[in-house]
Amino acid sequence: MGTFVHGAVVWDVACPQRPSRVAGVTMAGFRVRRLDALRMVPHPAVTLLVEFGPGSPVMDCAAGGQQRGSVVAGPGLGSGGAVWARGENVECVQVRLSPVIARAVLGASPADLDGAVVPLDDLWGREASRIRERLNDVSSWQDRFALTDELLARRHEAGASVDAEVAWAWHRIVVSRGLVRVDGLASEVGWSRKRLWSRFRSQLGLPPKRAAKLVRFDHAAHRLVAGEGAARVAADGGYTDQSHLHRDVMAFTGVTPVNVAGEPFLAVDDIAWPR
Repeated sequence: MGTFVHGAVVWDVACPQRPSRVAGVTMAGFRVRRLDALRMVPHPAVTLLVEFGPGSPVMDCAAGGQQRGSVVAGPGLGSGGAVWARGENVECVQVRLSPVIARAVLGASPADLDGAVVPLDDLWGREASRIRERLNDVSSWQDRFALTDELLARRHEAGASVDAEVAWAWHRIVVSRGLVRVDGLASEVGWSRKRLWSRFRSQLGLPPKRAAKLVRFDHAAHRLVAGEGAARVAADGGYTDQSHLHRDVMAFTGVTPVNVAGEPFLAVDDIAWPR
């Protein structure tokens, strides 16, 4: 367990000491005494938040919606600065699922989430309550990670997989850091462009071009947080120029690259999920 301080927010962060049994899963544990209006910065994964402590996290959406407790959201959660988190005495296990395995683990396609923050109970029913109870009953983070991993592995094994061609296209986008020629993906897998775009969107929750932009943004944002200059990040990250980077960052977060560099949710990322 490590401590990270950003302004008035003190995070206790626990990282798993072993990899998940399921490829495409990363987990981190958080204990935050007071969380006040934390911007959720988009990430190219399905986000699963399982709370179990005395408090309860609250997700406020720009459109006026609000969700409390354990939630799940598709890739790009918070685009445009639309989602904020808050709460007191929050304890939770947060899981990032590759969109490729999310359908099997969730029992629903990320596309079914339609960009919204959805209560975990709506997808898992009583199983969501049981995992919260079990997480609360154990005292160590390693036991909590083990319990969560066991559940994810069981659901993944029983769930439906995505098409191999869709998984391959996603892999190409990720390993290229979003710089792959998206129009060439269909020919690589031997499908028509229309077929790949339709299957990719329905199974992963976003179209290939949006996925590439999100992956590219994620790498750029973390480099900005690490202190690199916007001009260098833009040049290395496949952006036409610094203005292009500025527009992309604004579209995903609602703030400028300078503001993104100080986002606490991104600053804690390399502690919670070491790259």
